Amino acid sequence: MFAAFLPLGLTSFGGPVAHLGFFRTAFVERRSWMSDAAYADLVALCQFLPGPASSQVGMAIGLQRAGFLGLAAAWTAFTLPSAVALALFGLVVASVDIGPHAGWLLGLKAAAAAVVANALMGMAASLAATRGRAAIAAAAAVAMLLAPVPALVQIGVILAGGLCGFLLGAPPAPGAQASDRSAAPAAAVHNRTLGAVALVLFAAGLVLLPLAAQWGPAADLFDRTYRAGALVFGGGHVVLPLLEGELAGLVAPDAFLAGYGAAQAVPGPLFTFAAFLGAVATPFGGIAGAAVALAGIFLPSVLLVVGVMPFWDALRRRAWARRALAGVNAAVVGLLGAAFWDPVITGGITSNAALAVAVAAFVALRHFGAPPWAVVVAAGLAGAALL
Repeated sequence: MFAAFLPLGLTSFGGPVAHLGFFRTAFVERRSWMSDAAYADLVALCQFLPGPASSQVGMAIGLQRAGFLGLAAAWTAFTLPSAVALALFGLVVASVDIGPHAGWLLGLKAAAAAVVANALMGMAASLAATRGRAAIAAAAAVAMLLAPVPALVQIGVILAGGLCGFLLGAPPAPGAQASDRSAAPAAAVHNRTLGAVALVLFAAGLVLLPLAAQWGPAADLFDRTYRAGALVFGGGHVVLPLLEGELAGLVAPDAFLAGYGAAQAVPGPLFTFAAFLGAVATPFGGIAGAAVALAGIFLPSVLLVVGVMPFWDALRRRAWARRALAGVNAAVVGLLGAAFWDPVITGGITSNAALAVAVAAFVALRHFGAPPWAVVVAAGLAGAALL
């Protein structure tokens, strides 16, 4: 399992949608580990859950194929390359007095603005396409922008979005329902007792970790990243507003945006951005901070995959669950829209030249199909020359 996933961890550029395509090629077409229908069922499950969809699909494949050690091997191989790269970049940023106005850092922040704008347009087109869901997204954005402490209202916005989706009868978001022809999970993942225990542990983490955060800075960092990983519906770029809110005071805003831009230039899951944040966090950072933050942000996904798989076949048939998920997805579009303004625009676009770099990067991404890693590298070089 490790050998199967390591090449994907080294080469899977392009974000979660591209990752899912790579997984299908590797495990459905080349290795014939599962049918297209079974793979579609796993993708649907992981789109239904909060957290990084592509990482969760990898975890589920590992769990089905080789049990819990298979899950650990799949996650480690897919996550380690980008996590190591971003942690090392974080060590450089934390240990070298680069200064907030270094041109290449300003270029990375401009690239982050382009990437988020591109993601926001794509998500709005698919997840907030109807009037009802567009209204949910707009209300979520307004609530976040007007809230005196945005981090405290994020959970409420997500829950309110789910309730509105349920009441409005919004249609399910694309990909939220798998084909009924999907193969059932292997017998090893049919243990509902174990699934229930995992779900209880997931909920207990949200309740008990804030209390444990008083034990010290390491526990505090773990609590903050766990909460972000547990509440990120929509995956990918939606982690930006949650992490920005959770880690306020631990990570400097300039370093946060620069790291987010750098995260676009590495393969693997975007959630490994947490490794960078842990490395630059104060007062607990470095390699230990990177490891704690990485464990914190991915642990909810492990518990959810193990917990929900035994119940998934029944849950996915419930129309109310799909309606609520559609409302949640619309709300996270609003969360990302609010984050696009603050901190991405207000913190990342500080001059006309920076705006020019961001616009050029956006056009390259949106209209020329340039790979994100190439756009980020080019933006960093342009920033070094112009900013």
